[in-house]
Amino acid sequence: MKKAVHFGAGNIGRGFIGALFSQSDYHVTFIDIAEQIINKLNDEKQYNVVLATEAKETVTIENVSGLNNLHQEDEVINTIAEASYLTTAIGPNILPRIAPLIARGIANRVASTDEKLFVIACENQIGATDILKGHILDNLDEETKGKLDGRVYFFNSAVDRIVPIQDQDSLDVLVEPYYEWVVETTEEIPPVSGMTIVEDLAPFIERKLFTVNTGHAVIAYFGYLQGKETIDQTLADEQIANQVRDTLKETGAYLVKQYGLDEDEHMAYINKNIERFKNPYLNDGVTRVGRAPIRKLGPEDRLVRPTTEAQKAGLSYSNLAKAIAAALLFDYEKDEEAMEIQNMIKESGVAGVLKKVSHLDEESEITREVIKQYELLKK
Repeated sequence: MKKAVHFGAGNIGRGFIGALFSQSDYHVTFIDIAEQIINKLNDEKQYNVVLATEAKETVTIENVSGLNNLHQEDEVINTIAEASYLTTAIGPNILPRIAPLIARGIANRVASTDEKLFVIACENQIGATDILKGHILDNLDEETKGKLDGRVYFFNSAVDRIVPIQDQDSLDVLVEPYYEWVVETTEEIPPVSGMTIVEDLAPFIERKLFTVNTGHAVIAYFGYLQGKETIDQTLADEQIANQVRDTLKETGAYLVKQYGLDEDEHMAYINKNIERFKNPYLNDGVTRVGRAPIRKLGPEDRLVRPTTEAQKAGLSYSNLAKAIAAALLFDYEKDEEAMEIQNMIKESGVAGVLKKVSHLDEESEITREVIKQYELLKK
């Protein structure tokens, strides 16, 4: 049986990427430090993926096992040597931490076989696989690097599936029915059910990040400010729903101009995703979706990147600035990054936070607009 190694045994890993590999007749070895999940995978050897619909259709995922990368490094290295695919869904910030172990696995592999390995980081970040590749190369000697060509391939990808926080006592995962996994390559690669191959990923990943991820974040932050608990409850508020749509029209104007997208088709894409967010069966909390605001306010992420690109293109960005301001007001006490931002605001003000976190000049037009919106929202 074909083999895949997937770093990250969380809900996205099990409910999306790992499930697609299993359904494509791969044995999937999940790598994670969550000992309880790894033990359950090895004991139960299967789990269910449940669709968030009224009927709750269920698919059983088999041919799975797990390894703990803290305690089973040799086993992970050996597994990498036997796999066709190595994928991740662990969060962009964790990629540097797993790169040394992956590098050891790749070094061992290229020393023993010419079989091809395809590496794909399935993260919500532009160029995530390029980032992972850089960290891996930093941990390889020159001789090993010389052996990679034609043996180890690194492909960027865009992933899209809503998977809410849920019961961690079970391996079963609730997911929305819709998903998209787009991989950029011109190579012939082993087929995986549900994977879409494209030659140029940029329009796909930016369309996804600046519609799905931007929209999701906007709902979460405005919902939090209005005391809403879930995403679908938030969108029931017509004023917030209109705010989300107006923000996505701004990201959409940039995408249409940058990539020549059809304006009507993109508006239909926006509306389709707003309907996805309304799914009551997901019961997705605003604090989950809004979590880790420092990452979400990064210069290349879902709020700031489309804002700076809109400004460069001479397009409106006032609603995006308002969304950034709402993110700065996300003061959920159980979120470490939210609390860190609140402390930074107390110490250096909104402009100081935007300079440090978002790499925006303190005197820039965007910063001034965010501060204006921040003061209005605080009222």
